[in-house]
This record gives sequence, structure tokens and C-alpha cells, in this order.
Amino acid sequence: MQQTQTTAYDAIVVGSGISGGWAAKELTEKGLKVLLLERGRNVEHIKDYPNATKGPWEYPHRGGRTQQMIADYPVLKRDYPLNEKNLDYWASDKDSPYTEVKRFDWYRGYQVGGRSLMWGRQSYRFSDFDFEANVKEGIAVDWPIRYRDIAPWYSYVEKHAGIQGTKENLPQLPDGEFLPGFGLNCGEQHVAAELKKAYKGKRHLFIGRSANLTRPLPGRGQCQTRNACWLGCPLGGYFSTQSSTLPPAMATGNLTLRPHSIVHELVYDKDTKRVKAVRVQDALTNESIEYTAKIFFLCASTLNSTWLLMRTATDIWPGGLGSTSGELGHNLMDHHFRLGASGRLEGFDDKYYYGGRPSGFYIPRFTNLFGDKRPYLRGFGYQGSASRAGWGRAVAELGIGGDFKDEAAQPGQWSIGGTAFGEMLPDHSNMISLDQTKKDKWGMPVLKIDCEIKENEHLMRKDMTVEMAEMLEASGVKDVRTYDNGYSPGMGIHEMGTARMGRDPKSSVLNKNNQVWDAPNVFVTDGSCMTSAAAVNPSLTYMALTARAADFAVNALKRRDL
Repeated sequence: MQQTQTTAYDAIVVGSGISGGWAAKELTEKGLKVLLLERGRNVEHIKDYPNATKGPWEYPHRGGRTQQMIADYPVLKRDYPLNEKNLDYWASDKDSPYTEVKRFDWYRGYQVGGRSLMWGRQSYRFSDFDFEANVKEGIAVDWPIRYRDIAPWYSYVEKHAGIQGTKENLPQLPDGEFLPGFGLNCGEQHVAAELKKAYKGKRHLFIGRSANLTRPLPGRGQCQTRNACWLGCPLGGYFSTQSSTLPPAMATGNLTLRPHSIVHELVYDKDTKRVKAVRVQDALTNESIEYTAKIFFLCASTLNSTWLLMRTATDIWPGGLGSTSGELGHNLMDHHFRLGASGRLEGFDDKYYYGGRPSGFYIPRFTNLFGDKRPYLRGFGYQGSASRAGWGRAVAELGIGGDFKDEAAQPGQWSIGGTAFGEMLPDHSNMISLDQTKKDKWGMPVLKIDCEIKENEHLMRKDMTVEMAEMLEASGVKDVRTYDNGYSPGMGIHEMGTARMGRDPKSSVLNKNNQVWDAPNVFVTDGSCMTSAAAVNPSLTYMALTARAADFAVNALKRRDL
């Protein structure tokens, strides 16, 4: 590979997903000339959503998967991401392989926008129960921040992203800056009221908070409740880089977006103890280009940002930049789930609902809080919904004639269920490393992933099914059944950790401002930075931490601290 050019910027952002889009927006709006690097292709808002308005009948395989797809995507086939509707948004298993010491389902999105195009949009704040848990329980290390440090940044990003929800005044789940919330349907309203009575106001069921617009925002239209978010939204009805953060960044005139750009190394200057450049490999031509900057934001997603640090300055630190604590690559977390309970609702046969609401209900964590004590640490929340079976239930049946057709055209039985999402504790043995024996399509060593759930998670999983079943039965739901569909780390698509924040360079990779201890002009603000996982979806926290770090970085530049 030949080096062909060097170009200077004020800031370089690696990765264009939820965190990278926010970094680009904040830094450009504060006057910096920014280069946004994305390893995958460009996806332009509206123009590049070819399936956004298709009907199911317009797909050759009705939106399903083919035998060729199964052969080409040995990891993606393990769960729902493998389908013909949005296959282009998921990274190729063949081009970008990895090594599994233990099973780990790594579902990636390598294009402009990353997984912001197909995320679940559930948006919750962490509370001080989450930020303080590690130090109180002697787990891993203490978060270097508390809720008061990030609360104004939660408010800041919520107002721009657009989060629908309802205020519930719960200490374990702080309220935010909400757009009007979607309504619960009649079945959910009934169970919410019965739940409140049965548990004397200590259990709560309300609409899940999500990044869907129930009112228009500048440049973005209101959600049309089509339940097709993962195909890209031409209206900008949900938060994505394309709809929400890239347009204002571009409008400043300060942003250069470069897709097909794989950052294979940061260039560290041992004299200044700063990173001075990135070396980029053009994914199409294999040309090598070096770009310089004053500050660098790593937002390539949890495992990719750490992978990049591990490949940097290995002549100084064999484990890579940020490895002096011995924690780089360690403490990998996810949310464990795929289990819960469901049952039959009676008394609503004369009622129905309309639209494809993009968020179900949420039941926040109640274990190990307010005097409750379990044989494990932390807890879980539930996401679920009530619905009626549709005409599709008739497909598998054998029947002919008018009576059969009339019956199939009527809505079926009401049911309600919830799936639990549990917190996974940080553990040093859950880790990633470089596998020098295997290379990806571009000649780089792949990641080796060694991660499993431990005893604490196994103990928690017993309660995750039982508690949902008991709540449904206490609410009058009939024929309640529990289920556990099995779980492997990665399936939650909530990878966190591997470059954790902390208070001491001897035990963490990043400080309280998301700076790498060994190179303070490098900021890591994606899931890599997480010190613990909490029980709630993490993306809103990535947004808030990124906006906070960008503000700190620009002020530090002005003071010439970097």
C-alpha cells in the first residue's frame, strides 16, 4: 500500500453510528473542521431506503431468508437480523470474520449511520442506582461520574433526538424531556391498572420510551406508526444519524464525510504523548492515507473502537494504546434476555387497535431496590405488548368454504407477554483480544471474543421468567406460560465495556471525560466506555456521554490543554 496524501483537520471522528453522528454534530457546530470516517458505504437519507415503503408481497421471499443467505451469513442466521428486507444494513460475516472462543453473536452495521438505522430505539436514562452499584457492591471499579454529571446532557440530547414517553417519577428510572407518549392499548391499560393494585403501587407498566417522533421536529416528520423503522424512515420519524445528527453537521460547512475508510491505526507521538494522525485504508482501492488532527473521537462501536486501540502504538505498549491498566479489551458486557412469560387476556373481544406502534410497554427494574433482596446482584426490566392474533393464524390450518374465510377474517384471541432484559456484571475474564492467525478481507488481524454469562446472570434468569408469570396472573391473565429461548452473549446487540471509564489510570482505560489516560486528545464515547451495563438500553447514555465529551474537548482545545 502506498501513502498518497496527508490532510489536516481540527477533529477526526471514527465511526458514524449513534455516537459518531453526535460527535460530528457537536464538534462541527462548535466551529471545528471535522473529518467523519466510516468503514462502510454511504447511505443517503431517503434516497437509499429502497424498501421503506414496500409491501410484504413485493419481496421475492416475502421478507424471509434464502438458503444462499444462510450459507453466506453463518452468524447473522442465528437470529432475526438475517432477512431480505434490510440485509444490506448488516456487515458481511465473510468479509469481516471473528474468532469465538465461546459463542458470541456479533451483529454489526458497517455503513454511514451504522446501527442507528436499525436499532430498537428504546431510550432510557441510567440512575444513581446504576452509577453507584459497582462501588457499593465491590464489583469492578466505580463510575467516575454520577447522575448529576450527565443529567443535563441527557436533557440536551433528548430534545434534539426526540424521545416519546410519559413521566412516571420513579427514582430507578429518571424522567426525561419527552414528546407525548404513545398510548397503551386497552389490554395493556387493564394489566397496568391491575398490576398497580396487586403490588400496591410498587410495580409499574407504561409505554416504552423510544426515539420516535410523536410531533414533528425541524426537518423531520412525525412517526406514522407503520412499524417499519428498521428499513429506514423517509420522514425521519425515528432518530438516526441520517435524519437527526448528520444534517445539522453538514449544514455548518465544517464536515467532511468519507465512507469506505477503514482506520487501521492511530499514529501516536511518544514525545508529545498525543495521537497526531490516523492511517486509513480505502476499503475499495486499498490505498493508504494519513489524516492529522488535534483531537480524535473513537465511535466505531464497542468492539471496533477497542480493536483500533489494540492495534495502535504496540511498539510502546504491546497491548496497544490504553492498555497500561491491563483492562483494555476486558469487562465485555451485554444484556441477557430472550425469556419471560405470556398469557391470554379475556374481556376485550369487542375491542381492537390500529397502526403499528413502534414501542411496546416497559416494566422497570424492581429487584434489589427499596428493601427487596435477591440471591444475586442488580436486576432486570421487561419489554412487551398486548395484541390480537391476526388472519395469519389461519395459514397453517386446513379449511375451506365461506365459514372458514369469515372466521379467518375476524381478529383472534387477545394475548399479552413480556420479555426480560437483565443486567450483566462486568467481569475481567469476559474479554476480546487480537487473533493474529486470522485476517479479514483487508488484511487486518481479527478479534477473538471470549465471553459468557456467569453465576449471577444464571441466578437472575430464574426470576426473570417467574416474576413475569406472577405479575400476569396477579393481573387476571389466563393460561400464563413461561418461556426461555436461550441466550448467548451478543444477542442483545448491546455490547458494552472493553475500554471502561474510571477514576484511576491503574484500573481503567478512560477518565471521567472519556479521554484515554495515555493520550488525552483521544476520546472514546461509544459502548466501549461503559463501566457497568445497568438493566436499561444503553444508546441514550452513549449520546449524552458523547455530547458531554465534545463540549469538554472543545473547551480544552480553547485552553490549549490538549
